[in-house]
This record gives sequence, structure tokens and C-alpha cells, in this order.
Amino acid sequence: MTDKVPAKSAKGSGRPPGDLKELTADRIVDYLKRHPDFLVDNPGLLEILTPPRRSAGNVVDFQHAMVQRLKTENEKLQAAQDYLVTTARANQSIQSRVHDSVLSILRAPSFESMIHTVTGDLAIQLDVDAVTIGVEAGDVPIPKAYAAGIRALPEGAVDSMLGRGRDVLLTGNINGDPRLFGAAAGLVRSQALTRLRASTQAPVGLLALGSRKPDGFVAGQGTELLGFLARALEIMIRQWLHLPG
Repeated sequence: MTDKVPAKSAKGSGRPPGDLKELTADRIVDYLKRHPDFLVDNPGLLEILTPPRRSAGNVVDFQHAMVQRLKTENEKLQAAQDYLVTTARANQSIQSRVHDSVLSILRAPSFESMIHTVTGDLAIQLDVDAVTIGVEAGDVPIPKAYAAGIRALPEGAVDSMLGRGRDVLLTGNINGDPRLFGAAAGLVRSQALTRLRASTQAPVGLLALGSRKPDGFVAGQGTELLGFLARALEIMIRQWLHLPG
């Protein structure tokens, strides 16, 4: 393009005429290329500009381009809305599952029944593949009645697995740890671990949930419901074993 646009008079501009560059269509095009949001910041110009009605050669139908852009933005907004709705429904389902799990723990008629509920029934209720309780029991053997669901861990193992000072850890794309999941470790590809502090007079432990889905538990997911489940379990352990807080 070589069409020239009359340059603004330098009179009253506060600058000498020599400082003004000749304003041409090429310069306008170059400026707009370097400032693609110019029309967004100045929407009133759309009311006075006359867009071409059809494409011709390298000239783009401006009106068509704007419609396509709005269509693309609308599709992105719709996709974001669908994601939010799906996420909200998934969160509601998870919340319902956790609440049902807590009620199952509360309904257990004995300590033994509660342990079996946690390490057996909760896997179905929470739609995971393995649920175990790890306890830093040291050399103290786990009673045979609980051996299937409670895993004995060496002292310091919980801090080693969770990280010192951390109460919850979600990890995906892993191989299950036999120390936690025993024979079910081969199924586990993601896990959720949360610290258990039932009492100052009881060894520290953790609640471990394992899923065969590599993205079943991943960093960044919410942990509030998992923490709620663990706190409920702590309270019931403390009450059944008559432990101080």
C-alpha cells in the first residue's frame, strides 16, 4: 500500500515539524500489527469503519474475521462452562461418597468392625482399589485380626512418606508401595496419604487410599474431604481404645 493519509498539522502540537513522520496506510497497518488489541481498547471505531464484504486476494473480510473470532471465543467459553459443570458434579459425588464413608465408620458396632469397614468397605464406597491403615508399630506385631488392613511401619516412616510437617500427600503415576498396600500394591498407580494422630499416647499412622487410575489422585486436587475422613477416623479410634486426646 502507498496511499497516503494526510498528516496532522504540526501547529499546536508542541513539536517542530521535523519531528513528525509522514502518516501512510503502511504505517497504520504496521501499527495495528504491533497492537492487535487496538480495536478491543477502542471499540467505538468499529461503528465508523467500513469492513469489506468479501475476500479478494490478500484482503481479509474484516466482518467475517470478527464473527469467526467471536465464534471461537464463544466455543472456549462453552467448553469452560462444561468443564465447571462436570467438575462440580464430580465434587458433589466425591463429597457424598466421603460422607457415606464417615457414617459407616460411625455406625461400626466395635473397634474390629470399624477397622474392617475402613480397610474393606471404604474401597467400594470411595471407588478406589485399596484402603489401608499404616501404623508406626515398630517391632510390635499387628494383631492377626487386623493384619489384612493395618500395615506395620518402622518409626519415622510416616514423615518419610508424607514429608515432615505435611499431613496430606496426593501422587499420581506411581507404582504402589508394598509397605502400604501389601498384595494390592501391583494395582496401585496413584495414591492419597493422610496423617493419623489418634492420640498423644498412640503411635502416629496414616490412612492410605490407592487407585489403579494413574490420575486418580494427583497434586493440586482438593484435600479437605480426605482430611475430614481422617479426622473422623482419629476420633473413633480414640473413643474405641479409650485414649486421651
